[in-house]
Amino acid sequence: MSQEVVGLIPAGGQGSRLGQLPCSKEMYPVGWHPTSSGAFFPKVASQYLLERMQLAEVSKVFFIVREGKWDIPAYFKDGSALGLQIAYLIMRLPYGVPYTLDQAFSFIQNATVVFGFPDIIFHPSDAFTRLLAKQAETKADIVLGLFPTNRPEKSDMVELDDVGRVRQIVIKPAQTHLRWTWIIAVWTPVFTRFMHEYLFERVSALPPEVLAVGAELQLGALIQAAIRTGLKAETVTFPTGHFLDIGTPDDLQRALQDSTPVV
Repeated sequence: MSQEVVGLIPAGGQGSRLGQLPCSKEMYPVGWHPTSSGAFFPKVASQYLLERMQLAEVSKVFFIVREGKWDIPAYFKDGSALGLQIAYLIMRLPYGVPYTLDQAFSFIQNATVVFGFPDIIFHPSDAFTRLLAKQAETKADIVLGLFPTNRPEKSDMVELDDVGRVRQIVIKPAQTHLRWTWIIAVWTPVFTRFMHEYLFERVSALPPEVLAVGAELQLGALIQAAIRTGLKAETVTFPTGHFLDIGTPDDLQRALQDSTPVV
């Protein structure tokens, strides 16, 4: 792939669903990793995502963090321990994940982006590699990694057409016949620019008091808006894949009870 491939990770959430934690939720220990000496050390939740990006030959990663979440850069530092170059940006607009991601626009506008949530642990570990291959094959503007779920009320559910392209994204429906949710994504500069321009127009159109109260924009809704304007969205499905969103109490408990967590 001719364009630079960079990782993009939003870490601006407050983790309010988990109550008071002694650390950022992205830094909560979930499982163990071995060292060269044969000992095992705690493995923090977001390390799984970084390792999967590294497997996809991503070399540069941008974390966008909220002020106060300094334990993330303190732990990962420059990323060299994981074979990555990690940089940190400070979230500016608290109106949803797209605004957090757009903080990196000037750094990623000409790159292919590999995106994941740092509080979601997923399997298979080569999922990003498969999404990048799909993008190279189809030249799609966006490629979504789809996983089966039986909890649509907590998910962005994806409806596909007959050839596996995204028809629409339904945000957290109470009931649905859909079975796939998107967890990870790869996109090109076409979508990065669409997001930047869409958010600029939205901020310009809505008064600050409206944006500040109840105006959070979901990334799935932004992807849906891009599809409506003609951007091409392909998918890779993982029928036997699985994921845990450790940002929710039940999945965090499930991850901690698993004696052999996803590696």
